[in-house]
Parts: sequence; C-alpha cells; structure tokens
Amino acid sequence: MSPREKRSARDVALDALMQVDKANAWSDEALRRLIAQNGLDSRDAAFATRLCYGVMQNRMLLDYYIGCWCAQKPERLEPVIRSILRIGGYQILFMDRVPHRAAVNEAVEMTRRHGRPKAAGMVNAVLRRFVEHWMDMPDLPKGSTADYLSLRYSHPKWLVLRLLDLIGPDETQEFLRLDNDAVPTCIQVNPLKTTAEDLERELRGDGVTVQPHPWLEGCLEITGTGDLRSLPAFREGRFLVQDAAARLAAMAASAAPGDRVLDVCAAPGGKSFSMAMDMGDRGQILSCDVHPYKVKLIESGAQRLGLTCIRAATADAREKHAAWEGQADVVMADVPCSGLGIIRKKPDIRYKNPKELAQLPLVQRAILENASGYVRPGGTLVYSTCTVLPEENEDVTGDFLDKHPEFEPVRTAFPLPVGPCPGQVTLWPQRHGTDGFYICRMRRKD
Repeated sequence: MSPREKRSARDVALDALMQVDKANAWSDEALRRLIAQNGLDSRDAAFATRLCYGVMQNRMLLDYYIGCWCAQKPERLEPVIRSILRIGGYQILFMDRVPHRAAVNEAVEMTRRHGRPKAAGMVNAVLRRFVEHWMDMPDLPKGSTADYLSLRYSHPKWLVLRLLDLIGPDETQEFLRLDNDAVPTCIQVNPLKTTAEDLERELRGDGVTVQPHPWLEGCLEITGTGDLRSLPAFREGRFLVQDAAARLAAMAASAAPGDRVLDVCAAPGGKSFSMAMDMGDRGQILSCDVHPYKVKLIESGAQRLGLTCIRAATADAREKHAAWEGQADVVMADVPCSGLGIIRKKPDIRYKNPKELAQLPLVQRAILENASGYVRPGGTLVYSTCTVLPEENEDVTGDFLDKHPEFEPVRTAFPLPVGPCPGQVTLWPQRHGTDGFYICRMRRKD
C-alpha cells in the first residue's frame, strides 16, 4: 500500500490488533497514536476503537467460529489473516450498522492490500459462512459451566473458575457479560473550576451525551465524546476522568484542607487529584511512582486541573524513606494488582498469564508494610486495588492487621448502593455499576 494512500478505520484497527498480538498487551495510547497518525476524523476514530475493543472482548468466541469454517485452526493462521477474519466476523455478529456485504468485501480487500492475494478467497469463504449463519451460529461445545462461560464471553477458564467459586454462576455470567459491554465514562467535576450543572451544560453544548451519576455526587456519566482530550472542558481542567470506584477510594481517605497526604503508587494521579479537590487545594500531597515518565503524567495532570498542592516524585513504594516516617495524616496505597476488575475498560487483561499474577501479593504486602510506617498516630491508611481476588485484597489487609495491632479498620459510610462498610468493601460491576475494586480504610491508633 502506498504511504500516501488514505487508510481506513479498519486498517488502523488491524494495525492496533496486530500490535496487541505481537506484544500481548493493550495500549489505548498506542491506538490514539495510530488514529492521529492516519488522520481519522472523530467518526472513523470511534469506529476503529469499537473494532479494537470488540475483537479483544470476543476473541476466543470469534476464533471458535472461524475454526468451524476454516480448514486451518485459527492459531495456525498467519496473524494478519487471523486478525482480518476477527474484524470481519465481529462486524457481522455484533455491529448492526455495518452491512454484511460491506464487512466481507472490505475484509477481502484488506487481505489484498496487505499483500496476501492468495488468501483472499479463503477470507471471503469463511466470512460468507458467518453471514449465512449469523442468526444460527454453531452451538458451543457441550461441557462444564466454566467451559461454556469461558468460550461464550472470551475469558480464560482459570478466571471463570475463580469467579464461580467467589460469586456463583449467575453473578459470574453477569460479571463476564458486563466486561464485554460498552461502559459510560465517569468523570468527576473539578469544583475549583466549575459546578456540575455548568459542566453538564457545557458538555451538552459540545455534543456530548451526559447525565448525573446515578448515586455519586459531583460525578457525571458521559458518552459520545470521541477523543476526550479534544474537549475544551478537559483541556482546561474542568473535570477528571475517574471511575466511581476510584472516587470512593479517594473519599475513604477523608483528606481535609491542610492535611499532609502521601500517595505511594499514584500514577497517573487520579486519586491524588480527587483528594486535592476534597482538600480545596489546601495542604500537601506527595504523589509518587517508581517510573519517571509516570511522574511526568502526574505533574501534567495536576497542572491541567489547576492543583498546586501536589508535588510529584520518583520513589519505589517498597523502599523506606526515613524522612517520611510518621509524618502523613493520610497515606494512600493503591497498589499494583492483576487489574481483573477493569477488564471492561482494558480487555487484554483477561489474557494475562496467571502465573505472573500469582506473584503480586508479595509486592502488595511489601508496599502496605512499608507505607504503614509513614502514617502518624491518629492518621489514615487506605489500601486499594482494581481487582476482586481475595488473595490480593482481604488476605493482604487481614494479615497486615493481624501483625499490626496499632492499626484498626475504620467504618466508612459510602453512598448507596454501596452503603456503610465496616472497614473494607469489594465493589462489583454487576452489583454496584462500578469497576471491580477493593478498598480498606485503616486508622493508626493514637
């Protein structure tokens, strides 16, 4: 293909999915770069994004159907051909506004444009079978509940089994279904710059679909934004993108004007920003991350929001800093985790190697142990994750509290449907409409 030739949204989506195949990791930023490099308008950008997310969310199911009608197993296909078939199959099965003929024809043309003319006939034949059977696709293999749910919702069987053990079959199916649904973007109004009413009015004027969050004050849910960063309200810092669950974690900290706050795993800075707003930008927040480039993200975010009480620094949350000992009114430890509560926003997380995830509790325990030393007597320690697994959540904080009688869990009154909790809570998409999240609030006794 000529470098000067205008590339379609499907081509851009294909490039992004090929990068995912190669790196086995999803990157919103990489997709945004591809969209910008290829000059896609807002409509095509949204289409490319939908294709990428949709294929990632349904990859196992699409591969099963491809395997029903392809002489080669999907895993043996050339990656570019496999990705083209996934894109075409996704459009036929899940996108009502894409004519089936257009999905097939474009897939065939993409195959030719990418220098695989001999494969064009096979791509055409497989996708035509999708079209013929889109209302009566082949039955999924008979097996256990875990086998069915794993394939139907494209989640690894190990994760499905774990969820079945935790919440039972009905809630597991709903959790998995919600992982594959589109999610409104939750934003927190920056009270230092605007009000919820004024921001709602402004966003509507910019063509954004917006409504107040159903139960969280000071937050809105928005859709139809295109690239959020292009909105004047975003560029000028009138709101912060933050899921309701993360907002609750910041609320649990109860940071007040004049407090000294330490956020030990802060990047990209959302909870630090939220706490700064609660403090009226009066006090001190030290927001740390181990990666210098992430520290720059915190600094740029604070500048955009007009927050002057935040200072960002490079620091490993497992390493002791003597000068911080017993100095903080509030310590936030939002630790690295498996991320299994945010699959609906980062679909590649479901495909992570569980052996690598099994090492995380060691890191989490080390961070919590170290961070606890920075809390002054009478101060607050918040431990949080964006996962739902007890081994990263209750098990970590339970062991910590057993070893540290100087800390005690603190009751927190969250708004309904979460409600009061005796110190810790696990949030679930199917129960609360939030990301999967864990929050534990503790107090160092005087």
